Parts: sequence; C-alpha cells; structure tokens
Amino acid sequence: MAAVFLYLKHAINAVMSTLPRYIITEKQVGETPLVALERARQEHDIAPEVPLAYAGRLDPMASGRLLILVGDECKKQERYHAFDKEYEVELLLGVSSDTGDVLGLTQFETTPPQISEMQAASALNATQGAISLPYPHFSSKTIQGKPLHMWTLEGRLNEIEIPMKHSTIYQLKYQGVRTVSRTEIVNTVLTKIETIPEVTDPRKALGEDFRRSAVRAGWAVFNEEGAPDYQLLSFTCIASSGTYMRSLGEHIATRLGTRGLAYSIHRTKIGRYMPLMGRYGLWIRRF
Repeated sequence: MAAVFLYLKHAINAVMSTLPRYIITEKQVGETPLVALERARQEHDIAPEVPLAYAGRLDPMASGRLLILVGDECKKQERYHAFDKEYEVELLLGVSSDTGDVLGLTQFETTPPQISEMQAASALNATQGAISLPYPHFSSKTIQGKPLHMWTLEGRLNEIEIPMKHSTIYQLKYQGVRTVSRTEIVNTVLTKIETIPEVTDPRKALGEDFRRSAVRAGWAVFNEEGAPDYQLLSFTCIASSGTYMRSLGEHIATRLGTRGLAYSIHRTKIGRYMPLMGRYGLWIRRF
C-alpha cells in the first residue's frame, strides 16, 4: 500500500510539474469569472482535481483578460492582487443605473446635453492622478461581514457608510464621442442582458436572476420615453488595482454635468509579464 501511495504521489507531482502556472483567458460578456475559469480548464485540458483560481474579477457585463492561477500557484494568489490594469470603456451619457452599468435599474435625461470633444477630453484629463471613488452599491466589497450588494438588496444602505476606494488613474486617453440612437442602445443592452444564463440559485445572483425582469422593464420605459439619440464617450484607462470602471464612469459623467453608465468595459492588460527561462517568468505589477 505504501508503495502504491508513493507511486501515485510521484505521478501527481510529475503531472503538476508539466502544468502552466498561469492562464490568460478572454472572459466574455455574460460570463462570470468562475464560468470563464471552468471554460479555460476545458480548453487547456486541465484535470478537474487541479485547483484553479482567478486573480482580479470582472463584472458579468465586462469582458477581457482574466488571469487564472494553476495548481500550487493558487496558494500565492495575494501576490497577484495589486497589478495595474488597462481598460477600454464606453460611457453612455445621459443615462445612469443603480449598478453603474447596463444591468441595473435605469434613470435617464429626456434632453441630454451635447458634449463636445474638447469638453470630453478636458474631463478625462482632469480625472487623472490620485482619486477616491465610492464602491458601487452592487459590488462584493464586504462591510460588517456582508457584501455591499446584499445591503443594497435588503434596502439597508442607510445603516452603513459607503466605503471609498483610493486609486491612481495613471492615464485616461480620449478615443472619441459618437451619437447612437435610442433604438440601437436598447437592442444592444437587451442582447447583453440575455448573455447571462438564467440563475435559479438565489445565493449566486444579485436578487432574483439579477433582477432581470425589472431591468428589462426599465429599459422598456427608456425605449418609450428617452431622447431619440444619446452620446457615447470612449476612452482607455490605465489604473491601479481594484479601480471600478463603473464608479469612474459615473465620476466622469458628473464632471460633464450629466449622468452616465458603463455601456461597455473591456480589460486589455493585466500588469506586465516578462518571460525568463523555460516555462518560468516574472509578473511586473506596473506597465
């Protein structure tokens, strides 16, 4: 029996030694990080018993690069939590939601202001540097042992103080402002909302199936009563770890004298990887 156990131990160690320490996968809109992780397991043919962990989550409506740790590297997860990240963001101006993105209950302006390119670029430039932003009401930030999104769903936000996230915005680069029709916005939003598989376990969704019935109803009202056209402000952002693009988008919209929500968020970079020898390399936190 001892000989069999020793053989199995050596066999497992041999397999583990051939595994990558990291995987970079592209999380899709509608996927949770856990779903993206398990998809990566299948794509890379990693056995079910090998532990995987993601370092730096993405919201369901966000897409982009997700860093996955493999095997024993999962035990070092904290080493990967402080990486700077780069995003491509589209900010819908004149519309807001309680989640800060399209998967929320909306409010909108029926006569949204027309923002010039100069105004947009100026607002982005003024936002660079050290900044303190409130955590989104729908986030996993824990307060008194309970995620902030649970305080929100229970209607108890008045009992707590919303914490602030202190970040550094290293670069905000203006990419353009374009006009989109109300019809195009609604079609795009409803398509995104339906990319999330139906959630029946209340422990794994924000409310009942992400409150999608109420969210759809809100966008239906927007479709009936909103302005014919709205503006989308596009920018790239390099920021310190843990910066919520949803909160940043709301902050930029406020600077422009309107409301706003994250229409799309795509993460393009996570730190910087420097290959060394063989399958080894070094992650550098900043670009």
